[in-house]
Amino acid sequence: MKRKVFEPADVRFFSGSSNPVLAKGIANYLGLELDETRITRFSNDNLYIQLGASVRARIVFVVQSLSPPVNDHLMELLMMLDIARGAAATEVHAIIPYYSFARSDKKDAPRICITARLVADLLKTAGATHVLTMVLHSPQVHGFFPVPTDILTSRLTFKNYFIQRGLENTVVVAPDMGNAKSAARFAKNLGLPVVAGSKERISDTKVVISAVIGQPIRGFKRAIVYDDEVATGSSILEISRLLVDEGVEEISVVCTHGVFVRGGLQRLADFPQIAEIVTTDTVYIPEEKRHPKLKVLSVAPVFGEAIRLNFMRQSINELFVFGNDTG
Repeated sequence: MKRKVFEPADVRFFSGSSNPVLAKGIANYLGLELDETRITRFSNDNLYIQLGASVRARIVFVVQSLSPPVNDHLMELLMMLDIARGAAATEVHAIIPYYSFARSDKKDAPRICITARLVADLLKTAGATHVLTMVLHSPQVHGFFPVPTDILTSRLTFKNYFIQRGLENTVVVAPDMGNAKSAARFAKNLGLPVVAGSKERISDTKVVISAVIGQPIRGFKRAIVYDDEVATGSSILEISRLLVDEGVEEISVVCTHGVFVRGGLQRLADFPQIAEIVTTDTVYIPEEKRHPKLKVLSVAPVFGEAIRLNFMRQSINELFVFGNDTG
């Protein structure tokens, strides 16, 4: 359903190249048209971008997920924000459904960059007056942003998907303690118990999960493995093997950001007990790359409603990642 709250002449809605389908869905929710963005390259590979409509004295929204190729998509976003600021837009909203740099949130080795903070600073420098994103890999990254930033949740989207089915003998599982609080909130929404894996990360692609912390798994026939993002799928496969060893017969994998690189989606789909892989469209996955086990839920209504509520000067508590969504 369209929720017209803006006068079309007062707003410009643009998308970078990372996720125009989601951008169009958000614009449609708000009763707006998606304006043209012209993106080409010079012969030396430099990007050339031109916004296809005047932004002077208007509210501007730029939708861009920082998905692979991440650095190209980041540069597009920074350029589009700078164009809007330089062309006298009154407000410049960066809508970043997937903020991939949230994984670089601390200095845990010598001579490295805390990239999540650096990119947050760059967004302000480029011209963003407000940032809207969804489910950060590290919640503390919220504090890195120097402009007002709203972190939205996908939890209600997943709740609406699962609440319509029978959930007897089901447990919600967080692959590691870092996701335990988020998984607990999701489990509470569904009225289910929750456990968490004890994970040690060996490298970017190798993890070891030695045990499950919480109540015993035996007796549960079904598990919902709940994570913020899945890239190679190594953590999900490791916890899935442990669950099967404990008697779980069917697994639903749930993640907000389905990045699925290096064959991650296929490896998960090949695991016999994984019955479905449920994600959102924060990262665009072309139809031809979707496996039959993959279910993609749109979060366009979540972003659209957050934009509407912000514009109406109303609370977005129910959409906020740590808001009260238990009603």
